[in-house]
Amino acid sequence: MKNSVFLDKVCIVTGGASGLGREVCQQLVAVGACVVLADIDFPRATEVVGEITRIGGTAKAVWVDVTNSESVQALVEGAATEFGRIDYLFNNAGTVVMGEIRDLSLEHWRRVIEINLFGGIYGIHYVYPIMIRQGFGHIVNTASGFGLAPGPLNSPYVASKFALIGISHALAIEAHAFGVDVSVVCPGFIQTPLIDNVKPLNADAKEMLGQIPVKMVPVEHAARIMLAGVAKKKTVIAFPAYVGVLVFLYRFMPWLYKRMGWKQIADFRSIRKAQ
Repeated sequence: MKNSVFLDKVCIVTGGASGLGREVCQQLVAVGACVVLADIDFPRATEVVGEITRIGGTAKAVWVDVTNSESVQALVEGAATEFGRIDYLFNNAGTVVMGEIRDLSLEHWRRVIEINLFGGIYGIHYVYPIMIRQGFGHIVNTASGFGLAPGPLNSPYVASKFALIGISHALAIEAHAFGVDVSVVCPGFIQTPLIDNVKPLNADAKEMLGQIPVKMVPVEHAARIMLAGVAKKKTVIAFPAYVGVLVFLYRFMPWLYKRMGWKQIADFRSIRKAQ
């Protein structure tokens, strides 16, 4: 990817040590950005930064726990103090718990929502005032296509991403007059460790992943699409094409969308372990 929009820009990326976040960091530094790579897995974050700096990129590893507001505050304010500004915040850290609602504990709900939703809220809370004072900046929230068109077997994730999409739209309207841009990224299935290491409740991971009827998007391709959309200041960056199809069916053919969901549940219950 070659895009001068990110040249010399200061970019914070949460969840930057693996998966989509890692690829976003690598593609950003490849076009001259300065990246603050933030992750709870600090050894891995340090390793990625080492890879980046060895090829001449500019990056710094910072430990962050996005479920802790003070930790996110330290990340954001520390970067602003060190670099004098923040051009981009990529709220990218996320997690997932797959399975039926009847098998979920309250802790499952709490953990997913604290990371996926409150992690983003904390980032917005601390970076937005800085960007208002600057008169510029861009907040990028990684949501999901399944926050546009909900599906079963992933309800905490769906709930958190629906909320993040709503917040992103509201913030985009409020932030416009301050010169601050907002994008929300809504991908389908991306081939990342988040998917590779998923442990569904009461089902075999390989069997459940085998039921996914679409091809995974390679993480490198996903990051390119995401950054191209951010560079164009798109409010919603949704891909691949089937995300748009699902949204259309959900909105305009709900009876068909519901039938698709029933089949998905029936297929899952054929592999679900009895309790």
